[in-house]
Amino acid sequence: MTRIVSESIEVAAPASTVFAILADPRQHSRIDGSGSVQAIVEGPERLERGSQFGARMRLFGLPYRISNRVVEFEEGRRIAWRHFGGHRWRYELEPVDATHTLVTESFDYSMYGAGPRLVIEALRFPQRNRDGIRETLQRLRRAAEADSTDAVGAEAVS
Repeated sequence: MTRIVSESIEVAAPASTVFAILADPRQHSRIDGSGSVQAIVEGPERLERGSQFGARMRLFGLPYRISNRVVEFEEGRRIAWRHFGGHRWRYELEPVDATHTLVTESFDYSMYGAGPRLVIEALRFPQRNRDGIRETLQRLRRAAEADSTDAVGAEAVS
């Protein structure tokens, strides 16, 4: 059984526009479909490999803070972060053409041994996260398409 939960969506925006949203931690609450990301409380304006950022979160109705570190980074193509637990949230971008991008979001908990894996699965995190990923991708699509339209409109005015 795979320990990676992922979903994909095609976005009518260039990969650079999609990546700009993902690499800006302050936009994560804008696209979060799980309802857990409340706000980014610390971190750089733009993420890169090794960047750390903190977020106010909510899970099962309980507020908490989490620190994340970017562990995978390929400009315009891939970004992933993790926190103390070790699992990764990963976004992979594949340009379809100049104005469309296939985006895949993944929750990767493959690094866990049997004990932690069983807890994650007993709490139904794979299914909960799949649902959140689906909604996040919808929100990301709307945000990137709006940003792309705004950029085209700004170019037309110049």
